[in-house]
Amino acid sequence: MQREAGQGRLNRPLLAKADVRGEGKMSGFILAIDQGTTSTRAIIFDSSMAVRGVGQQEFTQHYPASGWVEHDPEEIWKTALGTVKAALRKAKLKAADIGAIGITNQRETVVIWDRETGEPIHKAIVWQDRRTAPLCQKLRREGLESRFSRKTGLLLDPYFSGTKISWLLDNVKGARRRAEKGQLAAGTIDTFLIWRLTGGKAHLTDATNASRTLVYDIAKNGWDRELLNILRIPESLLPEVKDCADDFGVTDKRHFGAAIPILGVAGDQHAATVGQACFKAGMLKSTYGTGCFAVLNTGESLVRSKNRLLTTIAYRLNGRTTYALEGSIFVAGAAVQWLRDGIRMIGHARDSGMLAAKADPTQQVYLVPAFVGLGAPWWNAEARGALFGLTRNSGPAEFARAALESVAYQTRDLLDAMRKDWKGAGETVLRVDGGMVASDWTMQCLADILDAPVDRPKVLETTALGAAWLAGSKAGLWPDAQKFSKSWSLDRRFEPRMDEATRKRKIKGWRDSVRRTLIG
Repeated sequence: MQREAGQGRLNRPLLAKADVRGEGKMSGFILAIDQGTTSTRAIIFDSSMAVRGVGQQEFTQHYPASGWVEHDPEEIWKTALGTVKAALRKAKLKAADIGAIGITNQRETVVIWDRETGEPIHKAIVWQDRRTAPLCQKLRREGLESRFSRKTGLLLDPYFSGTKISWLLDNVKGARRRAEKGQLAAGTIDTFLIWRLTGGKAHLTDATNASRTLVYDIAKNGWDRELLNILRIPESLLPEVKDCADDFGVTDKRHFGAAIPILGVAGDQHAATVGQACFKAGMLKSTYGTGCFAVLNTGESLVRSKNRLLTTIAYRLNGRTTYALEGSIFVAGAAVQWLRDGIRMIGHARDSGMLAAKADPTQQVYLVPAFVGLGAPWWNAEARGALFGLTRNSGPAEFARAALESVAYQTRDLLDAMRKDWKGAGETVLRVDGGMVASDWTMQCLADILDAPVDRPKVLETTALGAAWLAGSKAGLWPDAQKFSKSWSLDRRFEPRMDEATRKRKIKGWRDSVRRTLIG
């Protein structure tokens, strides 16, 4: 049942409580759909939380204009179906063997689609996209940033979903009229997948994804009418918001051969926080994928950043909200992709650490990877990438080292800001995950620049594991948070080795390079 146009009631249920039983007896196998920025993966975990089957497919990145990034929602949908079927084949299981599904997704990327046909009205606008920078500037000039920040914990930046929705309504012919008539539905990728998986029966999201839209009051836990009006977004366009471990409907049996309950949803960084078992205030994780996102659990304390960090919902379980401070870096692994695909200095991403180790120690080359602007704590949408310190002898090794070091420097900026904002960030140990953490060289560099220990877990699929735990625990098939925390296992701790003088010199050079980029 959809909302009637013009009702404008915040948080009104869109459907009766879903039947989450699926078909047959529930098993301990949990399926996680990890829909990321460059690929979709499906991972099946068994009752001991070991990986039994994996499916992965990359999809096309669209760049229709400078600073614009889009995805085809239909292609994402096809990769979701394809990877789930591949994971089932590799695990030698059937859909009826799966006890529950957990979904985790690239945050802030937004889709609008027709409620009747389910067809998107435009390509998805990706979190990296900068097209709404002029709108954000206009709202700042009108003195509205503090209003948005107070309610949502976010800053006025093109990164977030709200201005993207507004842009689509203004720029797709007839979209605003159709939205106001209740003919359209909007959501982040989790919402779009839930809609498709349930055959259009569920228009839902979770509190973590909602908290990244720029129109969700994280203290009151609801869509904010004032902010919706400012961005001219009809509330009827938006999904109902649920806990991270909740009933999100069941899949249409036509997709996989049996109906499977969807019981867990969280944005990728929040799912990684759960997967790293960062359930206590003061625990910190950082995920190194396309971008880098450091999340510091602040418990039930909603900490207002004075250093340009984001205040966000870490997760919401059983109606109780846990908050976090977050620092968002737009380019981390994407810098390695640039080395591989942009300037073709490496053949494989895994080669970057070995190449960086060969760099001339007497040269100090800095890469400020502002390819799509700079995130926290700078928040400059207009900045663009720059290289500093080049000499005639600078080559692929120095470029590789600069790219990897840029990730460490940006993480240091985030950690310094967190320590200023909250005393609980004092002597924390950083738990890391994501594709880049497989490189020992990169992790040692990170520990050296942070001057803090870096812990790499044995299970690196923490984002998918977090989504799986949300679903598995809701189904009563997996352990509770306390027991799950005890299952976290260390692979290796990287201790800082760099002398203080070298560290200070390198950080000073980095911050000088950032200032030059901002001035430019």
